[in-house]
Amino acid sequence: MASEFKKKIFWRAVVAEFLAMSLFIFISIGSALGFSFPIVGNKTSTRSQDNVKVSLAFGLSIATMAQSVGHISGAHLNPAVTLGLLLSCQISIFKALMYIIAQCLGAVVATAILSGVTSSHPHNLLGLNMLSDGINAGQGLGIEIIATLQLVLCVLATTDRRRNDVSGSAPLAIGLSVALGHLLAIDYTGCGINPARSFGSALIANNFENHWIFWVGPIIGGASAALIYDFILAPRSSDLTDRVKVWTSGQVEEYDLEGEDMNSRVEMKPK
Repeated sequence: MASEFKKKIFWRAVVAEFLAMSLFIFISIGSALGFSFPIVGNKTSTRSQDNVKVSLAFGLSIATMAQSVGHISGAHLNPAVTLGLLLSCQISIFKALMYIIAQCLGAVVATAILSGVTSSHPHNLLGLNMLSDGINAGQGLGIEIIATLQLVLCVLATTDRRRNDVSGSAPLAIGLSVALGHLLAIDYTGCGINPARSFGSALIANNFENHWIFWVGPIIGGASAALIYDFILAPRSSDLTDRVKVWTSGQVEEYDLEGEDMNSRVEMKPK
């Protein structure tokens, strides 16, 4: 932990997670609110939300932010993704903790700014995730688990450094996975799959009803994806000693140039 704490590139990565998360939340939730409260002239009207438009906004904003800061922080932008990469032994526990804090802060700041921008809109819940009518807690939890599992599985497979067959854009593939999750889950839970995103809306809207679902579901989904990929689909040869070393000190190659070389290893770029 001490070696990471002293590296400038480590703190740049934490700041990058915060900044990218703030932009992602503002753009994506702002897109969803545009359909809930479309402005016509100087008045607002109400119409049904376009799930495709919102899903693409979430997916494309993730892809854009991943392309923008992926070389700095890996652009996790989701505690479930960070947990998956932690269990896959790609980051240290300290780095994962700092990333999750930065992600949650970024979501809160962006949602607070968005609250100010849309303060005149009535009944504005700021993209709050909630269960749809007819969906109980267990069903909502299942939707969140599956939607998050496919996302984290895509992240792990796309960024696996052992692969040499990955072509195209890794950030775009991950962005499409985010869009896919939203196409599935919006009608059931509003689509969390990102505890930090759900936390920002819940905190600013001061509504934590069934909020546990949007933490427990993504955590189970992300952890399951890491275990399935690392132990069943593409087993890793590292033993427990190697894993503990990464969890406590991070990957050596991430900081082998004193953090000044922008070509140092990041998670969002396929190798």
